[in-house]
Amino acid sequence: MIAVKWWQKAVFYQIYPRSFMDSNGDGIGDIPGIIQKLDYLNDGTPQSLGIDAIWFSPFFVSPQKDFGYDIADYCNIDPCYGTLEDFDRLVEECHKRGIRVMLDLVVNHTSDQHPWFLESRSSRDNPKRDWYIWRDGRGKKPPNNWRSIFSGSAWEWDEHTGQWYLHSFLREQPDLNWANPEVREAIHAVIRFWLDRGADGFRLDVPHTYCKDPQFRNNPPFWKRPPLDRQRLRDKVFFEKTIALFGLPDFQYKQYNLHQPQTHEILRGFRRVLDEYPDAVSIGEILADYPETVASYYGRGDELHMNFYFDFAECPWDAGAFRRRVEHWLSLLPAGSWPAWTLSNHDRIRAISRYGKPGVENQQAKLLAMLLLTLPGTPFIYYGEEIGMKDPRLPKRLIQDPVGKKLWPFHKGRDSQRTPMQWDDSETAGFSAGTPWLPVGPELSARNVRSQDKDPSSLLNFWRNLIWLRKKKTALLEGGYRALTENIPADCYVFSRSTPGQEILVCLNFSRKPRTIPLPGKRTPLFSTHNLRSKKPVDTLTLAPLEGCLLEA
Repeated sequence: MIAVKWWQKAVFYQIYPRSFMDSNGDGIGDIPGIIQKLDYLNDGTPQSLGIDAIWFSPFFVSPQKDFGYDIADYCNIDPCYGTLEDFDRLVEECHKRGIRVMLDLVVNHTSDQHPWFLESRSSRDNPKRDWYIWRDGRGKKPPNNWRSIFSGSAWEWDEHTGQWYLHSFLREQPDLNWANPEVREAIHAVIRFWLDRGADGFRLDVPHTYCKDPQFRNNPPFWKRPPLDRQRLRDKVFFEKTIALFGLPDFQYKQYNLHQPQTHEILRGFRRVLDEYPDAVSIGEILADYPETVASYYGRGDELHMNFYFDFAECPWDAGAFRRRVEHWLSLLPAGSWPAWTLSNHDRIRAISRYGKPGVENQQAKLLAMLLLTLPGTPFIYYGEEIGMKDPRLPKRLIQDPVGKKLWPFHKGRDSQRTPMQWDDSETAGFSAGTPWLPVGPELSARNVRSQDKDPSSLLNFWRNLIWLRKKKTALLEGGYRALTENIPADCYVFSRSTPGQEILVCLNFSRKPRTIPLPGKRTPLFSTHNLRSKKPVDTLTLAPLEGCLLEA
């Protein structure tokens, strides 16, 4: 039997450092603040959340034009977050608690304040000129029609050297030239720097953008792309469906600046470096309209270890849609590869805000938590999800995200998903002694750690109990997956996780009405989203509205 890796059994937790805990009262979360809260995440007992690894959004030196996703020094900590010594202490304290440390590797681009770019921009004959992508224009026009993912042209004119440079995101985020072997070696050195310092791996930010067409051909209009999967399109919510159908915001099929074949060579190079370190792992953020394209980035077990699937952030509230999306990915993945599931992150609307209906939103949140923690694959929890933090509606004057500033009111930015962690019901939610960099979220009196901590029926204690149960059940960690569809109501999702010695049945009722599930023989209820579930063996299960239940043979 193939040994299961630590990351295949782990529950990951994403921390947006700016918003988790402020230790010095400046209104910005920091590394010492994170250290203060590690026992909350895992102190070795079921009184903690029980997470096994933390993915940290960037805390490296940055002008903060994109809040850390514009890096000016890959090998140092931004002073607003702490120091390298603070990072070393963070690794020590995490490892002491059995928590692995995952960093964000943002290497499609740097900040325009990175020393590499300052050199590259200084003259056409600078040795680092070719570390970035510089081109002559078409007269006074940019070199081609490529568009930034944040809208507008992907090219910026540089008056000093009389050429255009490429930026797939903000103009302050110039793209590295991955065709240059010196760039590859420099980034390999960055990876080794952090692994030598105790990091356990990396989440790779948008690797599908790394490589570009060597001929810099114009992208075709969106209507000339290959046909979309119609079922997958039907299984998207309206906003995501509109983006897919019309290629918004660019009306362009990005054939020549995304998903270039050379990207696989880059990822194989990363994997060779990671393989020098026992147990180091990579998680990709590969996005595409074509799932087969995404699945190809596992290579032959020599590229990504895992990749995120964002279908749960795009599905309507429909049991069949969730089931189809899960099974589509499981059918596509190469043998031995491993998925990573998430409900939301720093770029995505929180699940409870996306799906929640008044009066039943916590029940919906528990149902989604049960789905996330019982599927084959690795679950990622976004900070605050465990207490049902919601996205506030922020007025334009409070928007700090450059995307929101640029695209308001069509896109209101990502600030609402990045508000301070709600530790208590005080004015600043226990996050800071000063004024938080963003306002705290809504319903603070109920949606905070302190108020939920002692309430056995709270969302926080539900997450805790299910995570600790998951650790004990081999079937949930490494068991096979089989969906049950015969005589199952259309608004329920039922599947089995099993190993030779154990089987657990997962029954999820997405309906606001009771539903009856015929069981394959006697089963004993093990855990439910509803506290009053009997533990007596049954051969037919009646689920309450929005109830999820785990049963053992």
